[in-house]
Parts: sequence; structure tokens; C-alpha cells
Amino acid sequence: MNHQDKKMIDLEKLIEDFKSLPEETQQQIAETIANLRTGYKDESLINIKRKISEEKFVGMWRDREDMKESTEWVRDVRKKEWKY
Repeated sequence: MNHQDKKMIDLEKLIEDFKSLPEETQQQIAETIANLRTGYKDESLINIKRKISEEKFVGMWRDREDMKESTEWVRDVRKKEWKY
């Protein structure tokens, strides 16, 4: 088997693996490939930020009184956990 044959087998396996993925994942892969082919643009980064801000985990601790000042909260946790 020469290098070209091995490369084709790998490509066939890749296509097979791709087709076995859920449609949403296939779409994400297609978008990633499109970004790689055209290069990353600021606009694509803005879209990513927008999508992250729409995730359910964003703001999940907004009602926690002990985390109102996140910097102070982290500092206190470090003091308690990272004793020298």
C-alpha cells in the first residue's frame, strides 16, 4: 500500500466518522472548516461571543449574595484553600 492509498483510506474513514455524528455536530464541523478556509474574521468572533452569552450557564450565580463581588470572593477562597 503506497502513501496515496493510505491517505484515501484515512479520508474515507474520516467521511464515515463524520456521517455518523449528529446533524448539529456536523454543522459545527462544517462551520469550523469554513472558518479555517477563509481565516478567522472579527465578525466570526463576535458571533461566538454572542452564542456564549446565550448559554444557560451565563448568569447562573447572579442571585448568590456571596458572589456579588467576584474578585473578592475568589481572593477569599484562595486565602482559605491555599495556605502557605
